[in-house]
Amino acid sequence: MMALVSELSMNQAETMKLQQEASDKRSAVEDGYRRLDMGLPPSDEAEVEWQRMVREDEQKAARQLKRQQAEEEAEQYTVPGGITTTAEPRPNAYIPDDLAELPVPRPYGALAPFKPTEPGACMRHIRKPVIKPIEI
Repeated sequence: MMALVSELSMNQAETMKLQQEASDKRSAVEDGYRRLDMGLPPSDEAEVEWQRMVREDEQKAARQLKRQQAEEEAEQYTVPGGITTTAEPRPNAYIPDDLAELPVPRPYGALAPFKPTEPGACMRHIRKPVIKPIEI
């Protein structure tokens, strides 16, 4: 009999706790609707979660754009043989300025323009020349 009484009191305590939780949730929902009617977010937690979701969407878009740019750059450095290189592509044809002809690219052949490489790190030790003015 004592076991039944103690079990009953435990169930009553559990019921009271659940009723309190239900009333808290109802009041939270009512507060949320009131705040929505005023143009505010339903709760502070909802606002924080919304900002987090917006930030994640922006980061995802930035990552996708970065990945797309990397793919385009990799495609730019692919040689016709299917080999990937890091060298900057050099011009191998020019468009003539003649008005009589169509502007179709014409290959340079053996007379391609010279494109020097950028100076290396050891150039920092070399002084720049001081140019003296010419007096006439």
